[in-house]
Amino acid sequence: CTVWVDGQPRVACVTPVARVRGRSVTTIEGLADADDWGAAFAACGATQCGFCTPGIIMRAAALDDAKRAQPAAVEQSLLAHQCRCTGWRPVVDAIVGGPAAERVGPGDAAARRAELEGRVPQSIGGDVALGRGGFADDTAPPDAWVAVLDADGEWVVGATLHEARERSGKVQGRRTTAPLVWPVELPDGDWVRTLQTTWVEPGYLEPDASWCAPGGRPTSSHGNGGAFGGKQDGSLGEVARRLADEHGRPVRVLYTREDVVRRGPKRPPLAIGVRPDGSGVARVVRTPGIADRIALVAPELDVVEVDVIGPPTSVDLRGAGWVEAAVVLASLADTPTTEIVSPDGATARAAVADDGAISVEVECGEVLDETVLRSYCVGAAHMALGWVTSEGLAVGGDGVPHDLTMRSFGILRAMDTPAIEVAIVADDGPPVNGSDAVFAAVAAAVWRRHGTAPRWPITG
Repeated sequence: CTVWVDGQPRVACVTPVARVRGRSVTTIEGLADADDWGAAFAACGATQCGFCTPGIIMRAAALDDAKRAQPAAVEQSLLAHQCRCTGWRPVVDAIVGGPAAERVGPGDAAARRAELEGRVPQSIGGDVALGRGGFADDTAPPDAWVAVLDADGEWVVGATLHEARERSGKVQGRRTTAPLVWPVELPDGDWVRTLQTTWVEPGYLEPDASWCAPGGRPTSSHGNGGAFGGKQDGSLGEVARRLADEHGRPVRVLYTREDVVRRGPKRPPLAIGVRPDGSGVARVVRTPGIADRIALVAPELDVVEVDVIGPPTSVDLRGAGWVEAAVVLASLADTPTTEIVSPDGATARAAVADDGAISVEVECGEVLDETVLRSYCVGAAHMALGWVTSEGLAVGGDGVPHDLTMRSFGILRAMDTPAIEVAIVADDGPPVNGSDAVFAAVAAAVWRRHGTAPRWPITG
């Protein structure tokens, strides 16, 4: 949400309007070379959902040539920003390269690859980097009323967002000092390897939203991305339809960040113990379909579902269940490179160097578009690294999450992200999702590099 105020970048969402009275404010729509920046980001694979990139481009365009040429200075400039999809490396590459109108944009094959990796239809290209990807709330008519949740979890409606928020009486939560907990106890047994995971917030940037006209069909919260499974719930659309019919006019239905964290699904925490032959027990938070997901890669594991007070869980989150099982089994192999084959049939190999640099090799059928595939694989590596080392969500004994801001989830910043190199192996098979295999392989490689510590995140 960065704009320029008198030519200097400012974070718009925390800047009072009174502070810019009488001053010049420039948004992405007023940036003279915005289209060139969009083309540069698309050419580097530096945009996926496109929610964070308009602000990042405004920040990049404000850098002088000397700073823009230094990756470390670029990473420093991005401290005010958050990106969940790209893993930062393509973003830094695009900024260092600068705007370039002559770069060739992606085509239909790239869109096919993006849909395979994101598992929902995705718009791509320079326009997406400029925020024109078609987010659900952006398509609502300007006279639509707005609905938000109040403190009791009831929907309140106002003629404007400001009015709806005033009526809700809610105050946005902040970061907590509560410690992480590992809610599932390890199974009893004589294990050669164990792993406990905690609650993790998917951390997608665009909060869920929908709108509907009376008697119409509600828009999907997916907009331009499914948040790697985090946005599969379609309940907001049902609310939008009901409220539009009730009020006789279009109604926008919006989650705040607090709503997303408290109501959105998480990957099920689990505790696994395995023997040298790979057999063992996986205890996991009760979640429909989780046993079947684990059995896809580890049929020798006995799955025991347990009831735990906490936020909702889902198997739709990226690789939920099967990735954890595959990581634990892969850790038993005595090889310098970790290899994992996903249920989709993709193969990924990953290794972590002494300086933390991550190298990945992925084979997932017809490449379709190398730039898009590499972008998703870098993003998956970044997500896996954070998952193992730093990400966690503090949840109270009543099952309610305490951490309610993007900064509190432990997602790695650009300056914390090491070099990530992706080698793509082309084959003649049908194209399949490759980034989920990369997610698993990198998680396994990072875990092994840290001595297979028994809990994630290892810094928790």
